[in-house]
Amino acid sequence: MEEEIIDIVTKTGEPTGKTALKSEIHSKGYYHNTAHIWFYTDKGEILLAQRAASKTICPLLWDVSVAGHVDAGETIEEAAMREIHEEIGLTISVSDLQKIGTFPCFQTYENGIIDNEFHHTYLAELQVSLKQLKPQPEEVEALELVTIRTYKSLLANSETNSYFVASNREYYEFILKEISKVTS
Repeated sequence: MEEEIIDIVTKTGEPTGKTALKSEIHSKGYYHNTAHIWFYTDKGEILLAQRAASKTICPLLWDVSVAGHVDAGETIEEAAMREIHEEIGLTISVSDLQKIGTFPCFQTYENGIIDNEFHHTYLAELQVSLKQLKPQPEEVEALELVTIRTYKSLLANSETNSYFVASNREYYEFILKEISKVTS
């Protein structure tokens, strides 16, 4: 698989007109954009994806339904649609996406990765059954739907249960609040 080329943005998220390979983005800590899509059901469930065992950051932890880097020259929405199709085999319309914000996530990991991302975050209603989704093995180990109550419980114990990426707790709490608004 060819390495992705990604647009570099400023510390405030503005385009720089420069690009770099994904590996360089992460080794030098360049700021860049990602698309995050959180799926929920009309029954008040949240789709979680377990990060593949082969991932260099937080393998096997549970996280956002779908997420990925925005490739060079690609819009955020184009990246969202591509990632949804690649990671879970689902095709939806851009009009199904509801943007809820952009979140800076600047973290450095023990393996040397400097991850300075802006998470452009969307909600979308999952209108197919879990069985119809096709996880991409390089990205997704498993998928599961959890109730809002279960999500809250897992999140409350995220520092000790090795379920969620513990450093993202504030972000996950915001997601819970936003999904609760659209499912209640």
